[in-house]
Amino acid sequence: MSFNPAAAEWSADTQAVRGGLDRTGFFETSEPIFTNSGFVYESAEAAERAFTGEDERFVYSRYGNPTVATFQERLRLLEGTEDCFATASGMSAVFVALGALLGAGDRVVASRSLFGSCFVILNEILPRWGVETVFVDGLDLDQWREALSVPTNAVFFESPSNPMQEIVDIRAVCDLAHAAGATVVADNVFATPLLQRCTDLVADVVVYSGTKHIDGQGRVMGGAILGSKEFIDGPVKQLMRHTGPSLSSFNAWVLTKGLETMALRVNHSSASALALAEFLEQQPAVEWVKYPLLKSHP
Repeated sequence: MSFNPAAAEWSADTQAVRGGLDRTGFFETSEPIFTNSGFVYESAEAAERAFTGEDERFVYSRYGNPTVATFQERLRLLEGTEDCFATASGMSAVFVALGALLGAGDRVVASRSLFGSCFVILNEILPRWGVETVFVDGLDLDQWREALSVPTNAVFFESPSNPMQEIVDIRAVCDLAHAAGATVVADNVFATPLLQRCTDLVADVVVYSGTKHIDGQGRVMGGAILGSKEFIDGPVKQLMRHTGPSLSSFNAWVLTKGLETMALRVNHSSASALALAEFLEQQPAVEWVKYPLLKSHP
């Protein structure tokens, strides 16, 4: 596909609406949905070049699809990374990102404040495959520093975390992680790239559940992994191609449409959440309230 290189200079609002737009010869007004599983070629030689990667063309929708590619490019522009690969769900994005980095004998350090399924992956599934997981209090830099005082392969955290809204000092943790030789994977699902770009704070990989703010309307499942072209084109793409948690073209189209209104929804929901948190904090029947923009938030 041919994407507009000037899109990197557009505002986030424009990128959310026009990023990744590559009209076909029919000049449609909205992105089409390519529901096909495979693609045809003008000759056996052309097919060979496509399948061997000599020509950059779509081969099979488990590997790549025009509708999915539009969503990937739009989200990539918003996050400011080199590349993006979409997945069937947010949890598949987390699992593939970690699976692309880790193997038997490797070590990962993670914040303890995590979504339940993320904790299971790190605490139960990866250890079965010989990966050591060390959990720390994500708010305590001394615990990060101690855990990262020995060579480490990966670091994982959510910030804000789901559901406790804990905020990790991303820059400080990334600096400690890189000194230990670790690749940092940040789950940015609650903040979105509109409120926080983790790679600007030197995280290496960013993961999303598209089911949250990207769709925002409870319609579809989806996820995404963003990072360097070397990482996405290499171990991520290999794992995705051969294990198959690919995003469907219909879900990709819905998520692409979701990005168009994400700024409006995120701004309004953030303002509403703050107003609600401030109200609840004043109620004598409420023991405590956690919301990152409250002055009382740790």
